Amino acid sequence: MKGGSLLRNSRRWPVFSGTCRGRFLAIFAEGTLVVESSSSPVWPRPAGRLLLRNSHKMDCAAISSFPRLPVRAAPFALLAGSVLAGAALLMMAGCSREAVNAASNVAPATTVETVPDRNVVTVVNPERFALARAAVRRESDQIWANGVVAADVSRTYPVTALSSGRVVEIRARLGDDVRRGQLLLTITSPDMSQAISDLQKFRANEALTKAQLDRNQVLYSHGVFAKKDLEIAEDTYNKARIDRQTAEEHIRILGGDPQHLSSQIEIYAPVAGTIIEQNVTSAAGVKSLDNSPSLFTIADLSNVWVLCDVYENDLARVHLGDKAEIELIAYPNRHLAGRVANISKLLDPNTRAAKVRIELANSAGILRPNMFASVHVVSQGFETRTVIPASAVLRLQDRDWVFVKLNDKQFRRTEVHAGPVNSDNTQNILRGLHTGEQVASDALAFDREVQKSSEQ
Repeated sequence: MKGGSLLRNSRRWPVFSGTCRGRFLAIFAEGTLVVESSSSPVWPRPAGRLLLRNSHKMDCAAISSFPRLPVRAAPFALLAGSVLAGAALLMMAGCSREAVNAASNVAPATTVETVPDRNVVTVVNPERFALARAAVRRESDQIWANGVVAADVSRTYPVTALSSGRVVEIRARLGDDVRRGQLLLTITSPDMSQAISDLQKFRANEALTKAQLDRNQVLYSHGVFAKKDLEIAEDTYNKARIDRQTAEEHIRILGGDPQHLSSQIEIYAPVAGTIIEQNVTSAAGVKSLDNSPSLFTIADLSNVWVLCDVYENDLARVHLGDKAEIELIAYPNRHLAGRVANISKLLDPNTRAAKVRIELANSAGILRPNMFASVHVVSQGFETRTVIPASAVLRLQDRDWVFVKLNDKQFRRTEVHAGPVNSDNTQNILRGLHTGEQVASDALAFDREVQKSSEQ
């Protein structure tokens, strides 16, 4: 057969070959199509023209209708032959099976299953629970913050020693109220001993130069002493006197008395107040001023600060001059009033909060440093808020919930963002609840009833 001889004699390998209803089909990379059968000679055709004409209806019957052409190589590119190979694959697939039923490609119908909403609860005899309607009210913007009582820095005074030594006696302790000039402690100091030694030397030198000056003045008055020698004696005496005065001042700076020389130094309270810090004990060593903390810290607690942490997402709601209500853990039924005096320009990188300072008078002395306080800051402006009774809000797992009435017996448990509680036991709802919606007034009792119903 001619087709067989063409394949045997050709040095080219076909890119595709197969049979279709007894016919042999071969496609070469140049684009030549070779068909061989027992009843038909070979009818090659360029692949590009074949694909263009029979790209959608190519089957075995179409092969027999090709015009008879001489066998020759068509100079088509490798890409055209690959495309023809794909077309032949489609033809072979069409020859090997029947037409596909179009109905089999239709997707099956989707079944939708309804899942009950777990937040919707049904209550038997809902008339047992009172309802409250969400109302709108103009409220001042408010925030709550935790704070701590601290001493006023401008009224705080450190007590230090300017010389090193060892503590001999302590007359005051941490927390004591002291008056100005009260003796706090006594130390013995080698620095004072050295200063006393220098003073005694300078005093002796001064006495000597004074005697020499007096003698030279007598000799000068009798004409037996030169004036320049008298001037030298006067200069020597003046220098000795200055050295003595400097040594006395040094003793005063160290805390001693030049008229009552002693190696022991007495340290007195510079101001009246309360000792809020103590860093010295009996027989303890006292270092020099440049490498030692203060011995005591005395603070005037007649005015104190309350420092509270306000997170950065609430900073825009706090302004200088805003009113603040302070409630102490030690005095839960006592409310103190103050105003915001300072808002820090710095944020703590760990807590992402800024320090807000509130100044308070403390004439009664009930405010003590390091007391914890709850601060309620009330802004000067007003905003429209949705309010409901505070008992209608249920706190579960750090989230706020209310039970909104849907119909006669059904309620929906709805998450809300609750704000501060007002003085009339209403609570602001920032979002999650619409005006006019009805909620269960006692959310805790309502939730308990729901739990009982679900257990039955």
